[in-house]
Amino acid sequence: MKNLKIKKLILSILIVLTLVININAQENLTAKQVVKNAKDLFLGKSSISDMTMTIIRPEWKRSISMQNWSLGSDYYMILITAPARDKGQVFMKRTSDMWNWMPSIDRMIKIPPSMMMQSWMGSDFTNEDLMKENSIITDYTHKFIGNDTIENYNCYIIELIPFPEAPVVWGKIIMWIAKKEFYQLKAEYYDDNKKLINLETCTDIKKMGDRSLPTKLIMIPVNKKRQKTIIDITYQKFNIPTINEDFFSQQMMKRLRERRD
Repeated sequence: MKNLKIKKLILSILIVLTLVININAQENLTAKQVVKNAKDLFLGKSSISDMTMTIIRPEWKRSISMQNWSLGSDYYMILITAPARDKGQVFMKRTSDMWNWMPSIDRMIKIPPSMMMQSWMGSDFTNEDLMKENSIITDYTHKFIGNDTIENYNCYIIELIPFPEAPVVWGKIIMWIAKKEFYQLKAEYYDDNKKLINLETCTDIKKMGDRSLPTKLIMIPVNKKRQKTIIDITYQKFNIPTINEDFFSQQMMKRLRERRD
């Protein structure tokens, strides 16, 4: 009986030590590591997903359905599946290059850096927002500037400032990332004059594949009344062994068809 009590005591001590070590490890993360963890949670090593984007304006509203393929944060492919007028369009990011295949006019367009700030498909997300995830890690400095609580999640507040010669459109980004779960729950996007332009909130945390993550992304231009864009993630699966670098090619863009998972 005495030995059993000792074993239980040792087990309890080990559990407490493990928790303390994990907490300390998280507390010792750099701001850059926290941002990277948040992006890795959303993309995984590779992923496939289905999304619906709803663009809301004062006088009208329209939706775009899409399927996505990703490999890390350097390779990304988007296939538009609806509405009919846009169906079949493909967007691809391959390392630093971005392309748009428009089957209706049989044309492949390379998207230049000068178009990164332009609206993607008429939404409040820019080309950079949707297609340059890795830029958030490589083109900015990262600094903890505070703590906050959003929807009962304790969050780091992290400031991102671009390097002087970085080819990015935002002059500053501030992110709210859950300390334990690494959910990105909020972000503010500023122009070169440090004026707030867009506010992004991320809600509706659900299980997707092998993890939980926010499934509703809302982008609001702060100076445009009654205007916003909502992305709803309806399906996502991670770590797909058949997705490799060869998948992300101009030839595949032309052959890409809607998945039937």
